[in-house]
Amino acid sequence: MKLKKYIFKSVSSTNDMAIKKIKQDQNSGIIIAKKQTKGRGRYGNNWIYLKNNLFISVFFNLNKKVSIAKLTYSSCKLVKKSLTKFINKNITIKRPNDLLIDKKKVCGILQETIFHRNTKYAIIGIGINVEKSPLLDNYPTTFINFFTKKKITSFKIFNEIKSNFEIFLDKQK
Repeated sequence: MKLKKYIFKSVSSTNDMAIKKIKQDQNSGIIIAKKQTKGRGRYGNNWIYLKNNLFISVFFNLNKKVSIAKLTYSSCKLVKKSLTKFINKNITIKRPNDLLIDKKKVCGILQETIFHRNTKYAIIGIGINVEKSPLLDNYPTTFINFFTKKKITSFKIFNEIKSNFEIFLDKQK
């Protein structure tokens, strides 16, 4: 399944933009924004915006073959696979939705579902610390380019994630 790209300079939240696209009768797509002003994490936490990091949301209608419980783990595995292409470090999944390198958070994934016109949609928001990581009191963080010799751009990671989600969605048909 080819995911249509929607590119924005600034959005409140890529998940909010995905909801807007679904309500405009778009069945699937992938949103990328250079800036996110009100990104969300789990339990109403904010996702902190830092310049040159990656903010994306993948959205698609859920067919009956895709289990919601397995979708979160599958999303983590797809993003992990994408990041592994660029860095030679062990990336671990901290259930339910974080990716860690050396026990430090590098990525958070927020999954939401909505109904529109009797169809259920999944929205998978992905925030990746590419260039910088926030300083959090009780949660150590890191960023991708800390582990690379050559700087990796957010757009390269975006394209890899897009490709891996397209392959995953094709297998779900």
